[in-house]
Amino acid sequence: MSMHTRPDVPRDVRVATARGERRGGGPLFEFVRRYPLISFYLLACGASWFAWMPYVLSNDGLGLEDFSFPKLLGDAQLLGVLPGAYIGPLGAALVVTWINGGREGLRDWRRRLFKLRVKWYWYPIVLAGVPITLIVGTLLTPGAADGMRLPPAMVLVAFLPALLLQVVTTGLAEEPGWRDFALPLMQRRLGPAAGTAVLGVVWAVWHFPLFFTGWSLAGPRPDNVNWYVTVGVFVLMCIAISYLITWVFNHTEESLPVALVLHAANNTVASIVLPEMFPNAAESVMVTGGAIGYGIIAAVLLIATRGRLGYTGPRD
Repeated sequence: MSMHTRPDVPRDVRVATARGERRGGGPLFEFVRRYPLISFYLLACGASWFAWMPYVLSNDGLGLEDFSFPKLLGDAQLLGVLPGAYIGPLGAALVVTWINGGREGLRDWRRRLFKLRVKWYWYPIVLAGVPITLIVGTLLTPGAADGMRLPPAMVLVAFLPALLLQVVTTGLAEEPGWRDFALPLMQRRLGPAAGTAVLGVVWAVWHFPLFFTGWSLAGPRPDNVNWYVTVGVFVLMCIAISYLITWVFNHTEESLPVALVLHAANNTVASIVLPEMFPNAAESVMVTGGAIGYGIIAAVLLIATRGRLGYTGPRD
């Protein structure tokens, strides 16, 4: 659906309220219908945090319980993190959409999820732009360039499979909720600049329990200054990359697959390319490089578009 013809509120969110359908369910359902965004945020964070608690308490986290998660593909994070990620943003968007729009709303939502037909150049822009942004940002981080080298050929061979894995795991778990469901409503209510900033903060806060696990680049325990600095820089990076995702999302007529590939490319470059290119840099430096690189991009986009980021829809 074109940005110019999209209704004031996404059809799947407004159908029931506008026509008085799908009433019932008690006060909880009425709250969800009245406050779909707040309901989505509460459900996304609550469901993920609850599912992540065993991982946080295990030996892979704070070590308060004496058990460890089994490794899949050599990493405990797939079983420790991914289930909670799926039932959070994706599950919350599914529930709130169903309560508000029923089957018709779910059909509309699903159609937007698979909008692959966009102008051909957006995919190469994303796949080239993300690595360049992260590499330049890391080079601008003091001391990161010491011992810099070109990544070995095996990294290039592994990039596409790793990207596809990120698409069907992290990307598919998060982006249908954060971008396809929440972003259009945030832009309508707060405008693209402020709406993206708020969404970026919520997105960062959603990750917070994972900083107490092996997922954290600064270690699972907040007993050093670096831990707090890493959390703060991560929040800034989430806000900064959110501006890039919003700009791409708006310019591709709200194509979720392109935004999803952007997110997946970021994770793939950060996990397998940057460590090989900057072997002497601490892992937390990668977060700083992302904050710097995406921060520059965000500033340029905000200035060049006067804060519109390609948004042409209505405002409350």
